[in-house]
Amino acid sequence: MVDIPTDTVELSEQQRLVRDSIRDICSEFDDEYWRAKDANNEYPQAFVDELAAGGWFGILIPEEYGGVGMGTPETVVMMEEIAASGGGFAAAQAIHGGIYNSVPLVKYGSEAMKTDLLPKVAAGEKAIQSLGLTEPNAGSDSTSIETTAVKEGDEYVINGQKIWISRVDASDYLVVVARTTPKAEVEKRTRGISLFLVDISEAEAAGQLEMKEIDKTASNAVHAFELWFEGLRVPAENLIGEEDKGFYHLLDGLNEERLVIAAECLGLGELAIDRGVSYARERVVFDRPIGSNQAIQHPLAEAYARVQAAKQLTYSAANIAEKASGREIGAQANMAKFLAADAAFEAADAAVQCHGGFGVAREYNVERYFREARLTRLVPITQELVLNYVGTKVLGLPRSY
Repeated sequence: MVDIPTDTVELSEQQRLVRDSIRDICSEFDDEYWRAKDANNEYPQAFVDELAAGGWFGILIPEEYGGVGMGTPETVVMMEEIAASGGGFAAAQAIHGGIYNSVPLVKYGSEAMKTDLLPKVAAGEKAIQSLGLTEPNAGSDSTSIETTAVKEGDEYVINGQKIWISRVDASDYLVVVARTTPKAEVEKRTRGISLFLVDISEAEAAGQLEMKEIDKTASNAVHAFELWFEGLRVPAENLIGEEDKGFYHLLDGLNEERLVIAAECLGLGELAIDRGVSYARERVVFDRPIGSNQAIQHPLAEAYARVQAAKQLTYSAANIAEKASGREIGAQANMAKFLAADAAFEAADAAVQCHGGFGVAREYNVERYFREARLTRLVPITQELVLNYVGTKVLGLPRSY
């Protein structure tokens, strides 16, 4: 490893404290640890347990509920550092849901729900790692979900199917997004959707939840599942927020989460560049380090410039996230994710290329970074949909989707 300059934005004292604390934890988990987790398709439980023990799952939970009570600027630092430490995008994604799936509870959950569950989440005793949104017939078009929740007495009965739902095997609870009013019966397609807190073990024990892991090629340490709900009975008090307004509950905080995704991309990009530069300095061909060749230097230098440019936008937006208008922060958050994902991909590609044949050897790790960087251009929103957003919301062009 080499120390490429990454402290290129001004941090507050609290942000520096977060960075240093997370860096200390991550130093206990080396490249071999993350390589093994990816190769063995194994969730990084020891790493997650260390973060939980430090209370980091409660970074966005208010202090009155046992959390740390921090915000987007600190979470951006945290997740960038986790990715840059060697774990890459997978390491950040291993805990991402556990942090952000508590946000709807904080903002819209009943007082009883918050008092009972949030302190346990903050302490790492319980996990809400999974959000059940995506469906086979409703990927990016989230308002077209077909999973239904029908109220029967003091319960809701949920039926439907979900796909690409992450970390279900590492979670106690699942936030399920379902239609409580048919799409054909609402004035706007974003209405008629509700959020429910589901106890995973209870649902499985009752035979009302079936799951199957999806075999994939990126972020192998973080598993994704296909889920089926058949007559799943959920207590009415497990409704999060107001019935039929769940889509708006999800949107509230989405921009801040998107900035954190951008930060995870930044960390991955910095990691890839670091490994590429290290190899370029050490590898000698034709009696000189390959890093002395512009064909090696330029792609790494360009990738570094792109990562740092995306970093400026990400941190600038994070610092105003709680004060800016929804339209303003929405534009910046989407552009930050777009630029950071592309920068991470270019960085990983440059790192693989400068390794030559060793670029696809697992022992050098950069092939894993490349697979993860490709994934960042697809999740949680595709690059094309970001451009649709910017074209429509920022440039005022006609809606294209």
